[in-house]
Amino acid sequence: MNELDLCTGAAMRAVRDLVTKVAATSASVLLTGESGVGKEVVARAIHRASPRAGHPLLKVNCAALPGELLESELFGHERGAFTGAYREKPGKFEQAQKGTILLDEIGEVPLRLQAKLLHILQDGEFARVGGERILQTDVRVLAATNRDLEAEIRTGRFREDLYYRLNVIAVHIPPLRERRDEIPALAAHFLAAANKQYGRSVEISPALMRQLVEHPWPGNIREMENAIKRLVVLGNAAHFQSQLGVGTTSAPVAAPTAPAADTVVGLKAIARRAARDAERIVIAQTLERTHWNRAKAARLLQISYKALLYKIVECGLTHDPADEVTVAS
Repeated sequence: MNELDLCTGAAMRAVRDLVTKVAATSASVLLTGESGVGKEVVARAIHRASPRAGHPLLKVNCAALPGELLESELFGHERGAFTGAYREKPGKFEQAQKGTILLDEIGEVPLRLQAKLLHILQDGEFARVGGERILQTDVRVLAATNRDLEAEIRTGRFREDLYYRLNVIAVHIPPLRERRDEIPALAAHFLAAANKQYGRSVEISPALMRQLVEHPWPGNIREMENAIKRLVVLGNAAHFQSQLGVGTTSAPVAAPTAPAADTVVGLKAIARRAARDAERIVIAQTLERTHWNRAKAARLLQISYKALLYKIVECGLTHDPADEVTVAS
């Protein structure tokens, strides 16, 4: 069972109906909605219910790579196409032959590459980077974005002709705050998965479940999944509630312990340590919200991409690489 099977509320009924109707076709689908609402879950459901289900579903995060690397990732490259290209490499459009490709964060694709994507959608043809040989591809394209692409068109950052090629079928996934009737089932699903993953037997009390239902979930389903993982790992409802920004009377969070009278602790050192701790929390939460999309996280944090990579190492932050690329056979 996946998250979409649990989304049985009225707000998602239209989405489920559209998935059923479009899955059997090869029409391009544009998935829209806030970050973390489950656009990739819907994409996987479309692929599984399609005649292409026996072939790969490949996801490309278009915001995670600079333009040159993204072009190579999508279309492949020939040997010697650029420095470091010691051998030819097929791109995702070749690897996903007869299957489906999900272009996540499509609004981040540079204009130059948008023209090449349009050519594939129109003619099913492309050339590798540094190559002249025309290759044929039979791939269904699903695209996902949390941006307003029509506004991007008006500002000249997105091609109108590509938008209409991608937007044959539009599927909008509502935010979790508009689907509160689904929260108990989703929470139970993530709790069972986390208990199994970490070998725990944590339970959610009725009072805590009410707080989950009332929480606005700005990071949507992704935020909920990560929050429940924290609950299971830490086994501390008070800490969990503090992370959600809600209070608790049954298990208050402990106040910071003052240093012993005979311990010399400089205020500047305390301030630096507090700043480092606060910085680590903010970076970790931002990476969770963006599903470890480092380029997007760097923009939200208003630092450079390289600075974020340094801070990730400095803070000792880790993630599961399987979250970034999904392959289904």
